[in-house]
Amino acid sequence: MKLVQSIVAVVLTLNLAGAAIVLSAYHGALGSAATQLAQASTSAASRTPTPSVTAASAATAASAPAFTSPPDSAIPDNDFGKEVKLGQAIFNGTSTLAAPFVGNSLRCASCHLDAGRLAHSAPLWSAYLTYPAYRSKNKHVNTLAERMQGCFRFSMNGKAPPLGDQVLVALESYAFFLAQGAPVGAKLAGGGYPTLPRPALTMDFDRGAKVFGQKCSLCHGADGQGQSSNGAVVFPPLWGPKSFNWGAGMGSIKNAAGFIKANMPLSQGNTLSDQEAWDVAMFMDSHERPQDPRFKGSIADTRKQHHESPDDMYGQTVNGQLLGKGASPLVKARP
Repeated sequence: MKLVQSIVAVVLTLNLAGAAIVLSAYHGALGSAATQLAQASTSAASRTPTPSVTAASAATAASAPAFTSPPDSAIPDNDFGKEVKLGQAIFNGTSTLAAPFVGNSLRCASCHLDAGRLAHSAPLWSAYLTYPAYRSKNKHVNTLAERMQGCFRFSMNGKAPPLGDQVLVALESYAFFLAQGAPVGAKLAGGGYPTLPRPALTMDFDRGAKVFGQKCSLCHGADGQGQSSNGAVVFPPLWGPKSFNWGAGMGSIKNAAGFIKANMPLSQGNTLSDQEAWDVAMFMDSHERPQDPRFKGSIADTRKQHHESPDDMYGQTVNGQLLGKGASPLVKARP
């Protein structure tokens, strides 16, 4: 219980820090109280242990150089530094501070842990180093700004900020700062999510439900809808109307399993077996969530065009329920 309480305190501090920073930044200059709060939150978050690599990624990690982002104390005390701090605040408090572009209860830091710094949780510094890049998802070379637009559209179940919008400029500035000192285009250890070997047993909903009940429900709730405190989301919803939509990358069981293996339960990464990670990822992704924004009226056609994979539950039937109808407040999230 003490561990959970300390985790809640850290996450709440991050949310409060984001709000304090952005309010000051929007008014021109950061007050000393906001700065101290931001530094305290980063210090607390940085104590989260970096998870060890899995067996599947050990070979890559052995050959790839490690990287550590510069500390917040290195943010310059100038106009660019203010933009970096604004980006950090948006990253930690996205649903509040970028509200016009967000349609759920998530924030960037829900999936990119330790304010985008933590290896093996798709850290923001890695994104800065690896874009522009071709993406098969939209079949063209994406800039970093376009990649972030996709995050808002799918993971945040919202709409893309226009190119040049202050939200994107601030987030890119923060990404640039986090990547300082790293070689552009290099593949660094922990730059994405670990790739797990295929499970020995076929992924199973009921086994995943058991893992979820034992390891995940304490934070995310028995119904998967997360937990809030004083109006701030502490642990994000994993399915249902306030979670990521069917087009998000975390909707791929492969991605979710790698993230869960390395990072969950929070601060206890690599304590689940590979099989448990696959099973609980399948369980999580077998619940209804907001519709894929690329949907044009047919679940079958949408699956064929965008979800045709054994790691994707969109358009599949689970416990007698066809997934892909889209969750709403009136739709029961769990099949």
